[in-house]
Amino acid sequence: MRYSFDSPEPKPDERLALMSTPPSTTPKDEVEWLPLQNHPIFSTTTAAASSDGAVQSSTFRMPTNLLAWDGASRLYFWDQDKHCLHRISIRLGEPHPSSVLAASPSKVLRADVQLKFVVSKISINRNGSALLLAGPDGLSVMYLYGCTSTKDGSGTSICRTVSIGSHIYSSGNNVIRTLQVSWHPCSDSHMGILSSDSVLRIFDLSSALEQPEQEYYLQPVEPGRCRNAASICPVEFSFGGDHLWDRFSVFVLFSDGSVYILCPVVPFGSVYKWESILEMYHDAQTFGLESSYPKAVSNSNRAITWLEATFPELCLEATGGNLSAVKAQPYALFDASISLQGPLPKVGHGGEEDIHAQVEESEGRAVSLLYNAISKDSILVTAWSGGQLQIDALADEIQPVWIVGTPPRVCFDSHDRIVGVAMICESVTGDHSALKLYEPSDHTVWSGYPPPLLRLAMVDLALPRNRESTSLISMVSDPLIPERMFVLHDGGIDSIVLHFLPFTSQTSSKNESMRTPSVHPVLCTSQGGYSSPLFGFLALSDSFGYSWIVGLTSSRECIVLEMKTWDLLLPVHVEREGVATLDESRVNGNLVISKELLSGPKVVLLPPSSNLRSVTADSIEGRSTLHQYFKLFHENYVEYAHKVYFELKHHGPQLKKIIEDQHGRLRVAHQKLLKVEEKQEKLDDRIARATHVHSLLEERLQRWRNLPGVRKKPLSNAEREFKSELDRFTGVELDALHSSIEALNARLQRYAHSSQGNPSNQQRQMSSRRKNYVQDDHISLLKSSLAKLSLVNSENTKKVKLLESTLSHRQSIG
Repeated sequence: MRYSFDSPEPKPDERLALMSTPPSTTPKDEVEWLPLQNHPIFSTTTAAASSDGAVQSSTFRMPTNLLAWDGASRLYFWDQDKHCLHRISIRLGEPHPSSVLAASPSKVLRADVQLKFVVSKISINRNGSALLLAGPDGLSVMYLYGCTSTKDGSGTSICRTVSIGSHIYSSGNNVIRTLQVSWHPCSDSHMGILSSDSVLRIFDLSSALEQPEQEYYLQPVEPGRCRNAASICPVEFSFGGDHLWDRFSVFVLFSDGSVYILCPVVPFGSVYKWESILEMYHDAQTFGLESSYPKAVSNSNRAITWLEATFPELCLEATGGNLSAVKAQPYALFDASISLQGPLPKVGHGGEEDIHAQVEESEGRAVSLLYNAISKDSILVTAWSGGQLQIDALADEIQPVWIVGTPPRVCFDSHDRIVGVAMICESVTGDHSALKLYEPSDHTVWSGYPPPLLRLAMVDLALPRNRESTSLISMVSDPLIPERMFVLHDGGIDSIVLHFLPFTSQTSSKNESMRTPSVHPVLCTSQGGYSSPLFGFLALSDSFGYSWIVGLTSSRECIVLEMKTWDLLLPVHVEREGVATLDESRVNGNLVISKELLSGPKVVLLPPSSNLRSVTADSIEGRSTLHQYFKLFHENYVEYAHKVYFELKHHGPQLKKIIEDQHGRLRVAHQKLLKVEEKQEKLDDRIARATHVHSLLEERLQRWRNLPGVRKKPLSNAEREFKSELDRFTGVELDALHSSIEALNARLQRYAHSSQGNPSNQQRQMSSRRKNYVQDDHISLLKSSLAKLSLVNSENTKKVKLLESTLSHRQSIG
């Protein structure tokens, strides 16, 4: 195993400028707009060595596709004969919605260096500034802008072309071959390359061309424990879509059909939506940290740490509320490497697993993988060399998993910034049989288990059995309808539409039963047992809902087909009443008009072995020739006219009956239309009234919302208990204080009245004051006690009033 990290290649500013330079505004010559399939560059006369290209393509290990589209108005075609690139301006849906026009002549772009490999695939990046030229023996990128024109007047532009990883993929012995190359969906300068040495490399074209930014050495099984050599041979990979942790995932397919996941994989400097990152961050905090399982808490903590370091805006969430997109910062855990999650277990609809009991449903080896995010579902489609398609859906969400104790190798620059990462990605050994499809989420969320695959369907393309072993199957998703995908094989193109999605159908409250995918043949390229593979394929679409497919044959013929889109996903409901069957158009088992009459008379222009110039009309030979002419005319035209007359006369009543029946059905349909129009008026009135009532109800609801009593909330349990304690206090202790105060006041009044009304007693008291000082002290004590009770009573009264006002205020605002 080899790690190769050097200092990054210089001149990154020049490379960034080339990738971001806008198209130059040069004066255009007069061009002719004609249908795309009639463009001169697709003429078979211009293909000098198309047969040689067809022979060479059979040895390619990757599907051939010499067409690319920038998603707007430019189509690119790589000419294998002239080793140049054609840029064609196109107009979708002009002048008719079903047509595609192309500008002629096309713009010719050439590389500034000579390519030392055969180009088998071209692909354009997200912003349309760079084009990938890929082949099994080399990789190059052509920058489409910043070109220089030649001086010979031909209009050819010279584009800067650079080689990617030439010391790895373009070595003399060709030991390492590229299996798949793909642009990253969230970056304009990053591409992923899967090679035959089981290494996934990610290159950043804005910083280094020869040195990969990230390297992932895939080890799906432990050394020495491999039971099948196919289980360690990667075939294809796919970046994830815009759905939670799927956007940081890479799906890798091995030749035995097993699928593994790498998560998280993020190119340095790639851009993501801020709302998506924030959703993942809150999900990890809510479901991971609050779990009762220590393993789930540990995994979520590591994921949160990685998110906060990769996207520092999360630590400043209060200031990041106005962000729309964030850029990923270079970061890697220094004590852990990314785990190769898998192989993904397969479960059936009953929830029973069949990990150990593999059903022989497919033939050959796995050759292609397609990932597609459809609403809330993540779909994986695996193609087998025998012509079978295995359609699965992820039954659970993807979470990042690291293996602690296997540190990666990190490369820094002079400013202590990470410029390269390499790590060995191993699969976690363990028994995943505890993972069930219908288990509670507490047992599976952030537990480190790979998400299971729910089998949706198995589709057999019924390909011929005598195909070559080198033939491949490739799949492309429809840019307009996510539920539809196109399958390319040696026999042509098929369209597959998914009518059932587990999570999407569940959230949309669809009660219909599970429908199998529908398969429709779109294009057939095989005749008489000979199949001609396509050299190019594109799926075009515009903003008006129209869709086309463009194919390029081995003889350099362009095929443009309009695809039906509006009723693909509608449920099938057949109304039996009033539908004319085929038996109604037949009479006594015979068609109304025979096929012989519809095909017309047999045309015989001249009798056999006749020479009109050598005979005259008065001669015997001339008369014989005229006789033969009359005989042929009578046999072919007069007899045909008699047959037509007899057929029409014989079937006249039947045709009249059918026409009357059609007129009757037309009248019934007209009456139904009149009823529908009448009901439409009533429906319009009802809708208008309902709209008016709805507006009135909204006004009443708004008035109710403005009332103070509407905002009252019921008291909580604590508030009710506190109120009951106050009620007991006001009903018992306050009443007791009031009764005590009243009794003391009555006693004081009686004592004062008795002392004032008896003067003899006063004199007696004054004379014997020293003797009765005890009574005076008792009176003073009573007065002081009365004052204290009055003070306590007033304070308690204030407290009760304050509590009552607080309760009433809470009830009014609650």
